[in-house]
Parts: sequence; C-alpha cells; structure tokens
Amino acid sequence: NIPHPYEDGMAEDWIRSLGPEYDAGVSATFAIERRDNQSLVGAIGLKLDRQNNKGDLGYWIGQPFWNYGYATEAAAALIAFGFDDLDLNRISAGHFVRNPASGRVMEKAGMKPEGVSRQDVVKWGKYEDLAFYGVLRQDWLKDRS
Repeated sequence: NIPHPYEDGMAEDWIRSLGPEYDAGVSATFAIERRDNQSLVGAIGLKLDRQNNKGDLGYWIGQPFWNYGYATEAAAALIAFGFDDLDLNRISAGHFVRNPASGRVMEKAGMKPEGVSRQDVVKWGKYEDLAFYGVLRQDWLKDRS
C-alpha cells in the first residue's frame, strides 16, 4: 500500500496522520527501531475494524534490514498489543504470493495460513495473488500458555 513513486513530503504527511488515526480508533502504527541505536528499520501497524473487533496487520522493513528478524519480532509484539491492549478478537494479514518471506514472518509471529485470493490486486500493471493469514484471540491465548 506504499505509494510509488514516493514523492517529497509524503512521509511527513503520513506521519502527521498517525496520531489522529490512533485517537479515532482507526489504526495503530509504530516505528520499528534497532535497540542498540534507535535507528529506523521500518514501520508496522494495525488497521482497526472496531465494529467487528479485528485488525489487519501490515508492515514494511527497509531492505538493508531484511532477514534479521525485525519484522517477526515487531509482528509478534503488535499481535500481543492488539489482543492485550486493544482487546481485539482477530488479527489478519496478507502478502503477495511472490514474497514467501513475508508469509514466514506471519507464521513465526503466530498466524495461520487461511488461503489465497488469486489475482486479487493490480501492482505495477500486473495482477497479483495474495496469501492471507490470521490469528484468533482464543488460539493466541492457548499458544501462550
């Protein structure tokens, strides 16, 4: 969902929108930082559907930080936040089928595969299949004990 090309000023506009969206109960988005020097690695968030008590997890990690476990750690922490602090019942996520590493992140964070939606979106003029994952509060609580 990140626009491309990403033009000057778009990041600032996006950052300014995060506080009001959190206050309105629409989303909860956080920076992902390195512990040793607090440098930015990426971002992670939940788009919230309060009527149905669920959230859709999404994240991005800067390419130099791929394969270090940042996304998995952040996803697990955000899932815990969604269930413990936001009292959600379900958290879901999706990824392009051509990006299986993202699916591994979701599974390591405790999500289960739920299916594939074929040619679900168009990205750069090409139809893309999306794989979907989810976790329910009851399963997450059971796996924690």
